[in-house]
Amino acid sequence: MTEGFVVAVASGKGGTGKTTVATNLAKLYAATGQPVQYLDCDVEEPNGHLFLKPTIAQRRDVTVDVPEVDLKKCTACGLCGQICQYSAIVALGDQVLTFESLCHSCTGCWRVCPSGAIRPRPLRIGELQTGHADELGFVSARLDIGHVRTPAMIHHAKEWINPEALAIVDVPPGTSCPVVAALRGVDFVLLVTEPTPFGLNDLKLAVALVREMKLPFALVINHDGIGNNETRAYCQAEGIVIAATIPDDRRIAEAYSTGAMVLDTVDVCRKPFDLLRDYVNEIRRRRGR
Repeated sequence: MTEGFVVAVASGKGGTGKTTVATNLAKLYAATGQPVQYLDCDVEEPNGHLFLKPTIAQRRDVTVDVPEVDLKKCTACGLCGQICQYSAIVALGDQVLTFESLCHSCTGCWRVCPSGAIRPRPLRIGELQTGHADELGFVSARLDIGHVRTPAMIHHAKEWINPEALAIVDVPPGTSCPVVAALRGVDFVLLVTEPTPFGLNDLKLAVALVREMKLPFALVINHDGIGNNETRAYCQAEGIVIAATIPDDRRIAEAYSTGAMVLDTVDVCRKPFDLLRDYVNEIRRRRGR
């Protein structure tokens, strides 16, 4: 299995253990000697580095293009404001106002400008880090405070996916636009949940999303043993595979709080992650990957 394969690790809500699953699964695969990447696409609060402790080889500014107007060339035709669907550029008399926070970098305004008065200007929105944690490739993107272009930041991070490696993408929590951006184009999704009423409610939203995107998926139940059996009943009724269950164990929380890998410190976690790796391997085998 040398052809690339992208596994997204997602959750309907925060705090379910998504990053714990993503980082430990990536580390487990890297120990086999095959090319593996971990990509932290939870760009508003990436924290995979706290556990993997990577060596960062390169840091890059991530920019998007926003319009800059030369009023000396502007003819006040108003075409730029007419084409912008987000009111990021507005022509008022002989003045043109731009609002960077509303701009989606569609390039329309400077393409329709007949006088060439509008040109693209790069705007920094965050930083991309690349490196390695022992044998594991590492990519992490962090959105700058005050910026809202989360999907754009995620797209930049995913451009670094190695087409010949197993890539594990740590997805933002929830079911909003950033999640869609992170999930688009992946081969398989692992949904992480906890067996509580809140976990089940948000799991149903996540399942609806991946089904709408027509992505194959399976479930990982974390903190197994708390809550109730409604999550299992839901999975049985919906035909959802539970690929692994991770027990509710205080030692896992203690390891997490110190930035330790649970595979290295909590023996009861070895079997669930071995089962999870075997399940992903079976999916890859079926896909010829």
